[in-house]
Amino acid sequence: MKKQKKITAKIYRLLSLSMILMLLVACSSSSDDTEKEPDPIGNPDPDPDPDPDKIEPFELADLDPNLPSFVSVIDTTPDDMEWVKVEAMSDEFDTWDEDKWFNSFWNYGNTPVYMREENSSVVDGKLCIKATLRNDPVNWFQTARVHSKTQISYPMYTECSMKTSSISAFNTFWLNNGDINDRDEIDIVESNANPTAECADQSTKPSNFPWTPWDFPTQMNSQYFIAKGGVTERHEDNYDTRMLSDGNPNKDKTWDEDYHIVGAWWKDARTVQFYLNGEEAGLVTTNQDFTRDLELIFDLWTADECYLGGLPEKEELNDDTKNTMRVDWVRTWKLEAK
Repeated sequence: MKKQKKITAKIYRLLSLSMILMLLVACSSSSDDTEKEPDPIGNPDPDPDPDPDKIEPFELADLDPNLPSFVSVIDTTPDDMEWVKVEAMSDEFDTWDEDKWFNSFWNYGNTPVYMREENSSVVDGKLCIKATLRNDPVNWFQTARVHSKTQISYPMYTECSMKTSSISAFNTFWLNNGDINDRDEIDIVESNANPTAECADQSTKPSNFPWTPWDFPTQMNSQYFIAKGGVTERHEDNYDTRMLSDGNPNKDKTWDEDYHIVGAWWKDARTVQFYLNGEEAGLVTTNQDFTRDLELIFDLWTADECYLGGLPEKEELNDDTKNTMRVDWVRTWKLEAK
């Protein structure tokens, strides 16, 4: 009997010790779960999944002028390549450089356009192309076209800073070589900041209307043509200042409201990436190769067709606050192996 009591007492002590140990372990675990070192002030937990393509707010004036503008925003230059400036196709327009530029005088068919040298000039550090009124019942829209004397092929990048006129007309920056039947053409931008009220009225247009003039004040019209033996391949990929990132200073701005940087990276025989104010802005891929070296072109022209925005009022051509397209600078680079 005494022996049984001793055994029972030992069992009770062992059970008590086990319970005490369990309580100690539970308390220790609870303490580990609740008592953490606080994060240092000013050092929050890092973003576990940062977006590498997020565009932070920037100013156009802060973009590096020695490189394509997109390099300062999101740099997609291949690691083994570098941008080499092409001075013959770059200009800050401090003066007219006859070694770099020339005028052409052919007119667009079925339009009132009349090209002449006198309507292009360099004024106050800007290349200016002005539309003026000509005393002619047919070709009354006097204007100009400016070409680079140098031609270039891919891989290359070119861009300019331009502010459009405020009349219903296309203000253009493009690359071309050839004629209507045989040519390669890359239209970086054809912009019309002020289409006529009739043409901009979407409610009167069918659903299959060929273009969208009601969006022209902010729309970047970009396209290409490859014409061989009179057979033309064409495709567009238009963009809009309203589609720019929230950090872009020119988001939502119209073409005649401020200077915009428009550019194109001609990557290879079939690919052109367009840019607007440092951001990607449409991409075209051709079905056949570009085969020609191309020159840069600026011009200002108009046409009666409503899908192009319609004709300006003639009296607007006498208004120097509206009738001039201005280019602050143009810069061009070749992409070469390091």
